[in-house]
Amino acid sequence: MHEERILNSILLVDDEPDILTIADYALTKVGGFKVMTFSDSENAIEQVEELMPDMIILDVMMPKMDGIETLARLNNIKALSHVPVIFMTARVEENEISRYLDLGAIGVIHKPFDPMTLSIQVMKLWEQKYSGENSG
Repeated sequence: MHEERILNSILLVDDEPDILTIADYALTKVGGFKVMTFSDSENAIEQVEELMPDMIILDVMMPKMDGIETLARLNNIKALSHVPVIFMTARVEENEISRYLDLGAIGVIHKPFDPMTLSIQVMKLWEQKYSGENSG
């Protein structure tokens, strides 16, 4: 029997202030999650172990370090090996989505997203990840 995993905190990284504001509002006010927002990957990576979020949402296209490189860096942090990552992107071609999933993301949220359903999308991906888990 495995312990039930509960999604409480989300670390969100996006370089667009409007997206951060809307997603933060949607996830906290509509979804009831604790959200920690970062406008760049470097700061997020520096603080992620201290914050230990239940989930990480990464924008794919960011200056300096994009979401793919950020995920690669996060994968090198042993304490985060169990933390699921979702990519958020306007690039929604099938081959792009397959690539993101192959890199280890549990899902992709399309931009622009609906603020009223964002937390539902996030919870669906969370539940899909953990409902299919047979081992503890």
